Amino acid sequence: MMPYLLSAGAGILVGVIYALLGVRSPAPPTIALIGLLGMLVGEQVVPVVKRLVAGEPVLAFIQTDCARHVLGPHAAAEPPEPPTPAKAETTGGEKA
Repeated sequence: MMPYLLSAGAGILVGVIYALLGVRSPAPPTIALIGLLGMLVGEQVVPVVKRLVAGEPVLAFIQTDCARHVLGPHAAAEPPEPPTPAKAETTGGEKA
C-alpha cells in the first residue's frame, strides 16, 4: 500500500510543478519523455552522493551501474576485445 501512496504523492508533486510551469497534463510527448529521463537521472543522485560521502569510487559506479540503469542493460557492456593478429602464413611449405 505504501508504494501506491508514495506514487500518488509524487504524482501530485509533479502535477503542482506542471501547473507552476504552465504545462498541461498529460504533457506533450517531448516534455513527458524529458521528464522521464529526469526521473531516471534523479534516481541515481542518491546512490552517487552516498558513495561520495562514504569515500567510495564514484566514476566507475556512474559508468557501469548508473549507465545501465538510465540507458539500458547494454549501455555499460564491456567493449569488444581487439582482434588478435593472425600468424604469418608461408607459402610452399617454407618456414619463416
